[in-house]
Amino acid sequence: MKVLIITYYWPPAGGPGVQRWLKFVKYLQQFGLEPVVYTVENPRYPITDSSLENEIPKGVEVLRLPIREPNNLFVFFTKKKSSQSAGFLNPNPGLFGRFTQYIRANFFIPDARKFWIKPSVRYLKKYLESHPVDMIITTGPPHSVHLIGLALKEDLGVPWISDFRDPWTAIDYFDQLPLTKKSLAKHHTLEKKVLKKSDAVLVVGETMKKNFDPYAKQVYVLTNGYDTSQDEKKGAQFLDSRFSITHVGAMNADRNPIILWEVLAAICKENSDFKSDLEIKLIGHIAPQVLNSITGSGLENVERLGYLKHAEIKSYQEQSQVLLLAVNQVASAKGIVTGKIFEYLQAKRPILAIGPTDGDLATILQETSSGEIVDFNDAVKLKEVVLDLYRNFKEGNTVFTVQNIEQFHRKNLTEELSKIIKNTLENHSL
Repeated sequence: MKVLIITYYWPPAGGPGVQRWLKFVKYLQQFGLEPVVYTVENPRYPITDSSLENEIPKGVEVLRLPIREPNNLFVFFTKKKSSQSAGFLNPNPGLFGRFTQYIRANFFIPDARKFWIKPSVRYLKKYLESHPVDMIITTGPPHSVHLIGLALKEDLGVPWISDFRDPWTAIDYFDQLPLTKKSLAKHHTLEKKVLKKSDAVLVVGETMKKNFDPYAKQVYVLTNGYDTSQDEKKGAQFLDSRFSITHVGAMNADRNPIILWEVLAAICKENSDFKSDLEIKLIGHIAPQVLNSITGSGLENVERLGYLKHAEIKSYQEQSQVLLLAVNQVASAKGIVTGKIFEYLQAKRPILAIGPTDGDLATILQETSSGEIVDFNDAVKLKEVVLDLYRNFKEGNTVFTVQNIEQFHRKNLTEELSKIIKNTLENHSL
């Protein structure tokens, strides 16, 4: 059974966008499915990680086609390299910045990769004439990829699953885009058409499923996960000697846990031992607003490690005393489940999350007994949790146990995916 997977993010892309389908492709053959990957030949990835190319199974066919990206034109005029995602919108863009944001928001719908749609449809229609597949899967963002699947579905009638790693119109920064009413309506129309025409839809959380259910034939929750390798070292890692709080991943202005910096600063003033023990580690791109908040609070001992390759991050997670997970403080916060949560689970260190206590993330933390989540504005509770974690650190109670995490192993998730694919094919043939 052959499956064509259409994705913009593929090694050497780094960051979270590439992980989901790289890992699915890694295990699909074990469940009787042969993946063929279609991706871009000359992308402008914000982050690259060539080490991930080693995880592509030998013999997997990877098709590539060039893409024309308007970002190249913006870079030419601004003389600056574009190296950040749409989630990092510049709050003070200046006149030219506002102009380019307006152009990108209203003339490149659904996104800046729209010029890859028509060439891809032509290329893949020709390819499929001599290389038929049983199923097409598209994964977004960028959601232009779904429009490739939509066109192939309408022209060829091939069964099609659309996978949403992130929401479309409900994504955290969507309301910040300078969209006209006409552009806004077009986004919603295209989104609903993709949902309606897909034979099945994959999402990463229950909240997104509830939002999509009214428009789609069948919606399945298939979370992200964690992976292991055969050469993985066994046994406990040495923990950091200081009270380390580590955050892995990008942190933009919406994800800035100001309440945490304030609580940590207050405890430092009250407790000199805490101040000398505390160490904050930030791995990934950090927005200026976040750095300003940390500096303004007076916190010291902050280590900025920047972007690290995926393989390097694991040791930092396993050695940290506490793993920090900050949810974007936006209207769609209840449905945000960042991919890093699952690798945090694998590290088996206490998780301190700041976000909705009734959201999808809170459910995962509760089911796995992996940590505490505190509401965005609950400084009293946050201080209690931090002091409790610190007390365990001082007393040497650093052994931490999680439960029910095997369901999130990439191999087990791929097995679920294989069942969804086969079930969708059966329903399509009825």
